Amino acid sequence: MGPTKQKAARLVVDLASTAGASEYIPVNNAHISGVSVITGGHGLRRFLSDLSGDPLGVVSIPTTLNSAGCDHEKMEEMGIDYPDFLEQQFEIIHSYSELGIEATLSCTPYDRGIESSEGIGSWAESNAVCFSNSYTSLVTNRESGLSALASALTGWAPKWGLHLESNRKPNVLVNVEAEMSNLTDWSILGDWIGKQIMPTWDLPWGLMPRFVGLPRASFEMQKALTASAANYGCPMLWADGITSDAPEIDSYQGEVMFTEEDLNQRYRDLSPRGGVDLVVIGCPQASVGEARETAAAVRARMELGEIIRDHRLWLFMSSHNYDLISADGTLDLLEEAGALVLRDTCPEVTPYNRSKYNHLLTNSLKAEHYLTSGLNRIPTSVAPIIECVAHAFDDSLVDGPPPVLGEHSATPIHTSKTHQESPFESMGRGIPSQIKWKVSGKALVTDVPITYLGYVNKDTGVIEELGHPLDGVPIKDTVLIYPKGSGSTVAPFVLMGLIYTGYGPMAIVNRDVCPLTLPAASLLNVPYAHGFRDDPTIRVNTGDEVSLSLSDGEVSLRVEARSTED
Repeated sequence: MGPTKQKAARLVVDLASTAGASEYIPVNNAHISGVSVITGGHGLRRFLSDLSGDPLGVVSIPTTLNSAGCDHEKMEEMGIDYPDFLEQQFEIIHSYSELGIEATLSCTPYDRGIESSEGIGSWAESNAVCFSNSYTSLVTNRESGLSALASALTGWAPKWGLHLESNRKPNVLVNVEAEMSNLTDWSILGDWIGKQIMPTWDLPWGLMPRFVGLPRASFEMQKALTASAANYGCPMLWADGITSDAPEIDSYQGEVMFTEEDLNQRYRDLSPRGGVDLVVIGCPQASVGEARETAAAVRARMELGEIIRDHRLWLFMSSHNYDLISADGTLDLLEEAGALVLRDTCPEVTPYNRSKYNHLLTNSLKAEHYLTSGLNRIPTSVAPIIECVAHAFDDSLVDGPPPVLGEHSATPIHTSKTHQESPFESMGRGIPSQIKWKVSGKALVTDVPITYLGYVNKDTGVIEELGHPLDGVPIKDTVLIYPKGSGSTVAPFVLMGLIYTGYGPMAIVNRDVCPLTLPAASLLNVPYAHGFRDDPTIRVNTGDEVSLSLSDGEVSLRVEARSTED
């Protein structure tokens, strides 16, 4: 069937082997992430170029595409200052279209009126995965952009993870004692629970919380909760009275309580300090309800004779929802007020002109999570929509210079690592596409997941996540040992870019099944190991001299010399 589908089939087999799957499952539809120039980067562009020219290399099932990095009809208004950005963006979208993928350019495939809310999906957009598993009958694992593409090309996926009913169980109990009356309250809650994860918790399929005590929720509230929970790898959740009932379990990995004070403290932490340059709403892309809520707040200011100057409010939407608000007059009202309504793009994947914008305000913790990361490195504050709109109309609500990223110490991320001195040797597994290899070198080790998109520098390979145990450390030429990848499903394209340019690791060891890491290793033949009897993220130190060798599907990992404890 040609080299493209052969590569895809090899990746599906590698994923099945890693997951311990005993069979494959036919997939009904797929959704592909990794579209914007600033997310997929040169790794994505080179990979898509490698796939070009194969007439048999087209998808086998209905497949849609995530949001791009701009509204190509409003480039001038966006003021994007990025060399050849539009040319590169068209190149990426065209390459996907050549594979037979529908360029919907939406990060909310569950919110565009398509028949995709049931069956088996292979979806690679973290917010969409969590929303659909939680509120609909669609079943999908949290795929990477590459693993979803492999399933789209072949029509098959390994039957593992959330495909199995036995794995669809809550692992953390969250008691909510806050009122949760505002859309942004729900966004804060989802992000807050992700920050509570302890490395000692056993979460093989990611954080899957059950929420007790939440009030009735609108579609927008449900969307805000799953989107921000997905920041930390949550593929599904349960909320009593909102979702289907959570399965009964014997015990939870952890139990936490979210109080009114927790909510208020997060608002205090996230409130704007210094003048706001731009307000962005619609991450994930705004629903019709969010657009109307924004328009209602805008109308109240317009009735006082006010107007938004210099397009200080950007609202991001899918083309589907853009057309709906165009028909009901909402779009006209927003544009008359001076707002810029954008389609086909999303706040987190847009390159901002830093000569104009150095402090953003948003209503979304998903936006804040990625805007402050290495994607844009832009100071970002958070407030409810009505306050966001107020700042868009009045740039004098907060005086002073914009805040600076990192000016406050980050809270260290929980780690259970201690320095190890005893000898260590253990056996694990490789992947079917790799037959035999042997490597040795210095280990770089953490028991905290690594988030490639935004938190590993795509040019230098340096981990850049405040509070992470490896913050400031390059992954280049290391034996990289970590539990799994987290965060955005675009992770493999970032890793591939580093491997292409020589800034990636010499070998990778994962503790857990990781569709965010394995695809890059599989396609670019980086030695990859997993499934060790003893946890290497605990038993190996950073700086240890280690050797790994693959033979007959088994990998031997041995510490040759211990590092000196810092």
